[in-house]
Amino acid sequence: MSDSTLNAPDTATTDAETTDAAPALRGPLGFGDRVQLTGPKGRLNTITLVPSGEFHSHKGMIKHEEIVGLPDASVVVNNTGEEYLAMRPLLSDFVMSMPRGAAIVYPKDAAQILSLADIFPGARVVEAGVGSGALSLHLLRGIGATGRLFSFERREEFADVARANAAAFTGAAPENWTVTVGDLQETLPSSCEAGSIDRVVLDMLAPWECVDVAADALAPGGVLICYVATVTQLSRTAEEIRRSGLFTHPQSSETMVRGWHVEGLAVRPDHRMVAHTGFLITARRLAPDTKLPSLKRRASKSEFSDADMGTWLPDLAGDEAAAEHTWTPEAVGQWSKSDKILRKKAREATKLAEQRGALPSEPDAQA
Repeated sequence: MSDSTLNAPDTATTDAETTDAAPALRGPLGFGDRVQLTGPKGRLNTITLVPSGEFHSHKGMIKHEEIVGLPDASVVVNNTGEEYLAMRPLLSDFVMSMPRGAAIVYPKDAAQILSLADIFPGARVVEAGVGSGALSLHLLRGIGATGRLFSFERREEFADVARANAAAFTGAAPENWTVTVGDLQETLPSSCEAGSIDRVVLDMLAPWECVDVAADALAPGGVLICYVATVTQLSRTAEEIRRSGLFTHPQSSETMVRGWHVEGLAVRPDHRMVAHTGFLITARRLAPDTKLPSLKRRASKSEFSDADMGTWLPDLAGDEAAAEHTWTPEAVGQWSKSDKILRKKAREATKLAEQRGALPSEPDAQA
């Protein structure tokens, strides 16, 4: 969607000294602020304002000090007369241009998660896995300063990228956010008291493996919401939620966004759209010892058995070897980056945090 100084050769900044001031959320632009420059052809370039820094493109140069002090959403002119619109990026802009260690949850899906899970100020939320931190930033916005976000991630490299991205956006390491490196099934019981969590958000390869531990952590009436990419993952997750007997009947959906071109009488749908990115499946935690009433459905000849489900979902047929081969990132079409690229993305994210004057805190045993 947009280019950043880390990815585009025409948006480089100098290795100047950084500022210690936390970036402002409103008011005049200053050193440490992230600024989105929109050129005449609509191309987006995201930079961090630093002392002695410069923004270069093939059409000229703008000194960062010429942007500092301008009101947000001002026009700045480079040394060849080219005009750029300078604005602080929105959260959706930031997550689309920040360094990525893993595929991100798109803003359209993050917005649905906040709505369907009813993320509210003061909520205690568990998230697994953290990926590059895109969903974490949206959840932190939703829970506010009085809430608490517990994120769990299996890979240290992803956790490093997410911490740095969060610090770069907020201007400091969020005090109400902890990132625990480890398997959710092993680390959640020791990190959160049973029945103390309001919402659990699972963005992982096999969320059905964590249904029981999520149920233990959730308070009665709490919401479980899972984000999965394929219909096989969706089906497997729904069946496990039903089999557990601990939740309401799961509800599934996907969100597709189609933009429109509106210019004079030329009003039509865009030729390109952000279509399928993932499915969302939600359910609410039942009170202890509560048995969910069966759904009244019209009689059907298409009732299925466990054996039928086993032909579709190998692990339900008891074939552990087949299940292990079936539920892999490659099998469901997830592309993973090499360790070398992950280390590079972690360095890029850390550099952004340094430019913003917001170095992430050192991880401890639980973060």
